[in-house]
Amino acid sequence: MVSFAEPDVFGGRPRRLRVGPRAAAAAACLVLGLGLIGGAVTGSWLTGDGAEAGARSAFGTAGTLWHNVPVDELFPPTVQGTGAGPGGADRTWTRIAVAPDSGCAHAFDPLLRKALAPVGCRRLLRATYTDSTQSHVTTVGLLFTKADPAGMSALAARFRDERLDRRADLMPRPYAARGTAAAGFGDPQRAAWTISVLPDAPVVAYAVSGWADGRTVDSPQPAADAVRSGATTAPAQAGLGNEAQGLSDRIERRLRQTVGTATENAA
Repeated sequence: MVSFAEPDVFGGRPRRLRVGPRAAAAAACLVLGLGLIGGAVTGSWLTGDGAEAGARSAFGTAGTLWHNVPVDELFPPTVQGTGAGPGGADRTWTRIAVAPDSGCAHAFDPLLRKALAPVGCRRLLRATYTDSTQSHVTTVGLLFTKADPAGMSALAARFRDERLDRRADLMPRPYAARGTAAAGFGDPQRAAWTISVLPDAPVVAYAVSGWADGRTVDSPQPAADAVRSGATTAPAQAGLGNEAQGLSDRIERRLRQTVGTATENAA
């Protein structure tokens, strides 16, 4: 609240208060500023504008991308991985197969399917890439869930707190396509993997990598461990952790960019 003091009195009569041009201008600016601020706040209340409304809109938009966006936008034919290889080396991945969009019935090992069950499975999109030498193959997947923001946040917290993304019995399955470098990329060939539960979108992103020659792997390793300096396992030495982590990061980044663009266009 703003109150004005009583006017000065001289000789029992109030003195006229003279307002200079600068004071009048300042008062006008104050009134105008308060009006603008009030209008903006009122507009925010009326339109639901703000960070919370924007987050809700982006979350809803993300859940529709599996059928609203061409596959090339989610899984580009070529992905550049600047600095993604061991020691900061550059990587280039070429898409060699795209799986038909499907459910999740046979896409995950039983324990991983059970861990993901609380968020449901709306649709699963997968693609398999190879590196420029065709020595490695990597399947990247986007699981679109049925969960709301609270459900995704709860699953993300569980994966983080229980370190479920580091358990070898919760590895994603690869997508092997006949007639490609990934034809022999089955469950026994899995070498490194990463899983990312997105709390701000109804999506679980993952990647799993292996050798293109079909060799089996006795001790697969989480990508986060395989990319650490000094890691001496076979997947780490071959850079397969970098393959899974680097490609998954870029597909996830592209997903977020697509969500942002689609949300702006819908506004």
